[in-house]
Amino acid sequence: MLTKLTRTAVALVVAAGLAGAAIAQQKTMSIGTGGTGGVYYPLGGAVANVLSKNLPNVQATAEVTGGSVDNLKLIASGQSEMGFTMADAALDALQGRDKFKSGKVPLQTLLVVYPNRMHVVTVEGTGIEKMSDLKGKRVSTGSPGGATEVMAFRVIEAAGLDKDKDMKRERLGVAESVNAIKDRKIDAFFWVGGIPTAAVTDLAATPGLKMKLVDHGDVVEKMNAKYGPLYTASKIKAGAYPGTDKDNSIAEVWNIIVTGDKMSNDDAYAIVKTLVEKKADIVAVHKEAESFSLDNQIQARSPIPFHPGALKYFKEKGIGG
Repeated sequence: MLTKLTRTAVALVVAAGLAGAAIAQQKTMSIGTGGTGGVYYPLGGAVANVLSKNLPNVQATAEVTGGSVDNLKLIASGQSEMGFTMADAALDALQGRDKFKSGKVPLQTLLVVYPNRMHVVTVEGTGIEKMSDLKGKRVSTGSPGGATEVMAFRVIEAAGLDKDKDMKRERLGVAESVNAIKDRKIDAFFWVGGIPTAAVTDLAATPGLKMKLVDHGDVVEKMNAKYGPLYTASKIKAGAYPGTDKDNSIAEVWNIIVTGDKMSNDDAYAIVKTLVEKKADIVAVHKEAESFSLDNQIQARSPIPFHPGALKYFKEKGIGG
């Protein structure tokens, strides 16, 4: 017969066992985002918060990374469960091309999220008015771990320039590019991101500097002829950044949230359902989340196949993947 003390000890052991089981069932999800000056990072933080708050036993965290390419490599190595990426970089990873020649990455799209707009940024006094003026200049084409570099090279090529011979090239993230252009260490930089991008807003609002955005939307046809129908001619509207008084003609590509080939259908379904239905909580952090809508879940915007769990949710809502 158990004494009161023994019964207490047994109860504590059982309670500890149950607590251990609960901890064991807790899923941690790492979400690859980007640098702190871009849009992936604040959006990723909002996504992680919404998932952690609304999905039982899920603890999601947003990781600072170099961007799309890093995120895809983190998924490939199993260090991240999910990641933000541009569609063009994801297709390279799926097919084992360019920065992914060492091996194909099995990917599935969870959600098409928002369009990324290519910014070709300079300031008055550099002599840069159009793409051909980049010749002979000091230009940052984006960080090595991001997809800005992937798309920047394609824009430069389609504009008839040689990325290696025609410019002195740096490889800086958006925040570092802004600091470098303020210090006159570079003349221009490429950045592909949402509107507004915090670091670009910071540059546009800097006293004594006049930021300029260079038109390049006319290169889209050549880019698509070589790389497939990934890009769209679009605009950064006048007023999107302080002091910008006319529309900027640009190339645009969609962003997607992807996972590898390990996520269960149930998890994918729950994640996608939560992100769509709790969109308002994410929009409160950054307005680009307005595009987290069912209307955008079409294969034309994601060259990566949708996860079966995502397709199940879309089907319930009357949307074909």
